[in-house]
Amino acid sequence: MKSNRGFDRVLSYFDEDGDGKISPSELRRGLGFMGGELLQKEAEVAVELLDSDGDGLLGLEDLVCLMEGGEEEEKVKGLRDAFQVYDVEGCGFITPKSLKRMLSSLGESRSIDECKVMINQFDLNGDGVISFEEFRIMMQ
Repeated sequence: MKSNRGFDRVLSYFDEDGDGKISPSELRRGLGFMGGELLQKEAEVAVELLDSDGDGLLGLEDLVCLMEGGEEEEKVKGLRDAFQVYDVEGCGFITPKSLKRMLSSLGESRSIDECKVMINQFDLNGDGVISFEEFRIMMQ
């Protein structure tokens, strides 16, 4: 079984009635105590989107998915930032030319042909450039 890494304490913080689940109202009040603000309708939508068993409440596994999803968003943001460093032309792709320029700034001298070979290793659709999705796969 997957470790819940303290998420059960978070669940108990929000779970005012002790039923082991978080209702939209409990979510709203709990976030309010922490300085956040969520309208009742927003809390209802959030619970509806995250509710895995359809009971209208968030259980422990739903909470784990929510919390770990935030970690995934941070990873994607970090990857996007790294991708933009290599996309020096701002075209949305890493081209052989932009890779050469980035490597040169790091003190690595490569020819355009060498950069094409490097790109071809991760160019999944064969278009000669690395898209963000290809970069994301490459970095996994």
